[in-house]
Amino acid sequence: MAVTEIILLVGIVVFATHTIEAVTGFGCTVLAFPFVIFLMNDLEQAKIILSILALITAVYFVVTRFRHIDWKQFGVILLFAGLGMPIGMLVFNSLDAGMLIKALGVFIVISAAVQLYRSFAPATVMRSLPKFAGYFFLFAGGVIHGAFAAGGPLIVLYAAGKLSDKGRFRATMCLLWTILNTVLLLQFIIEKKLSLAAGRDLMLLLPFLIVGIFTGEVIHNRVNETLFRKVVFASLFLVGVVMCW
Repeated sequence: MAVTEIILLVGIVVFATHTIEAVTGFGCTVLAFPFVIFLMNDLEQAKIILSILALITAVYFVVTRFRHIDWKQFGVILLFAGLGMPIGMLVFNSLDAGMLIKALGVFIVISAAVQLYRSFAPATVMRSLPKFAGYFFLFAGGVIHGAFAAGGPLIVLYAAGKLSDKGRFRATMCLLWTILNTVLLLQFIIEKKLSLAAGRDLMLLLPFLIVGIFTGEVIHNRVNETLFRKVVFASLFLVGVVMCW
């Protein structure tokens, strides 16, 4: 395929996934990852471009929705995910990306399916994750995010049980992605991985990103809290299926 065709197809993926991100506060990188890797045929370039686009989206929501951030839960999430992230960054080149992503996908499909069932069940059967399980998800999510910029689903499994308000959930998640993806960006700069080709691709993809954010904002404002939780877990389920594939 020609470069123009590749950018157009990647742009469509960016639009769709950043619409979901704008609705839920997560999902853009991990949903886009397999498609963009296939289209670009370059794992590292896909990681760089998607991380920077996700950073732009996250910064937008942090700035515009700053007052909705839950600082207590953000601190807990950042602590445990932050502990895991350097490990993922260090072992990135030695990991079998395909096997790890597929294994993670299976786990996410099962977890999201359970949460979807619970979201339709009576409130009396709803249970929160045990603390140790939640903290493990955050740590493991940090490892995966450091390696592939795709650890969001595990972190969301924790956050969805702690942040019931859709505005707080989205704003808090976006602040986390801002911090984690800024760390990745600094890593790219230090290791001199940014290129003119990456800069060109980012500029060409920005219009798709902007339209995706606008579309997602409209949808987010029309979704109530109960439906929002169902959308979050349905999105997680979709993420897991894509990762398995």
